[in-house]
Amino acid sequence: MATDTPGRTDGAEFFIGAMTGTSIDGLDLCLVDFSLSRPRLVAHHQQPLGTELTGMLRALATASHPSPLPGESRDSIDLLGMADRALAEATAEGIQALLDHAGVDPDRVHAIGSHGQTVRHRPTWGEQAFTMQVGDPSRIAELTGIPVAADFRRRDLAAGGQGAPLVPRAHAALFPPTPDSAATIVVNLGGIANLSILEPGREPQGFDTGPANTLLDAWHARHRGDPFDADGAWAASGRCDSGLLDRLLTDPYFTLAPPKSTGPEHFNLDWLATRADTVLGAMDAADVQATLLELTAISVAGAMRPWLPDSSDGKATEVIVCGGGARNSRLVERLRAQVESAGRARVVTSDWHGIPPECVEGAAFAWLARQLMRGEPGNAPAVTGARGARVLGGWYPA
Repeated sequence: MATDTPGRTDGAEFFIGAMTGTSIDGLDLCLVDFSLSRPRLVAHHQQPLGTELTGMLRALATASHPSPLPGESRDSIDLLGMADRALAEATAEGIQALLDHAGVDPDRVHAIGSHGQTVRHRPTWGEQAFTMQVGDPSRIAELTGIPVAADFRRRDLAAGGQGAPLVPRAHAALFPPTPDSAATIVVNLGGIANLSILEPGREPQGFDTGPANTLLDAWHARHRGDPFDADGAWAASGRCDSGLLDRLLTDPYFTLAPPKSTGPEHFNLDWLATRADTVLGAMDAADVQATLLELTAISVAGAMRPWLPDSSDGKATEVIVCGGGARNSRLVERLRAQVESAGRARVVTSDWHGIPPECVEGAAFAWLARQLMRGEPGNAPAVTGARGARVLGGWYPA
């Protein structure tokens, strides 16, 4: 549903960001005004994807689909094409609802930054590395009458980068670090967790830390039927198993030096079963959920430890939590405990800075669309490992 109260729009510089994450639990659309020194969120709309489209996207993302597909002689490429079109149509429908809520005409919007849905991300495959997103930008432009910027990741990959995370430079625009803090760390708790490390006077740094919600959601769906553990209530009812936690933390990804990015291609229930071995079958399902939540908290906090000042330093680091996981109070509670015990830090959600957690990534892709329109770089080579700064994305005129 739509949120946020539209403000004055005189002289506004409007861009829209459209984002679906690895959790595939809906489409977040954000109308952002860039006319002021700091971007301002004007309106937000959450567009449901529906059971059929969600099922198609999950099937593509997990390399599985029901067999046979509906209709004669349909295969995975047909599924890809149908999902590509359906997600574009859902995006266009959501954008119309967003603009209706904000009272803004489409011709006042400079561009839509559409992330699309990542259905496969293989950045470490050497000469065969690739990343793929669906959500036909041509169709979005046709249906909305607004230019669309899309396909942001592949140019970075072509330049030798990992195509992710792409948001640290956008986070620096949304949450500029202040001189009185040691650093600002933006933690996005989507399906995968990623950090943006913002230090005064320095280029942004960042990387994917590992799982945030992807394992929690998948385990909850398998055992409870619902797509996510609301507020972490089921995890809170269980007990973390230190033995299982230790097994999971031995994955080499957690100690791999950046640049690095990952996804549900790596962290999934098959990964859990392989790492846990025979332990998994003997455990109560709620205890597994509690352990997976602690895995997220410990791996995220551990990844940011180099940027957390000790108690002798006069400055503290501000940790801003966003993404769907920011609405999981149990996860935020455990993350806060881990972070604040590791060094001087203040943990808040992005609400404190005027942007709801579910809107931050959408606002970031609005910023990336603006960068493309201005012909300015969107990536941070120190983050992705690209050979240099690149203008990201393709342009699809209305």
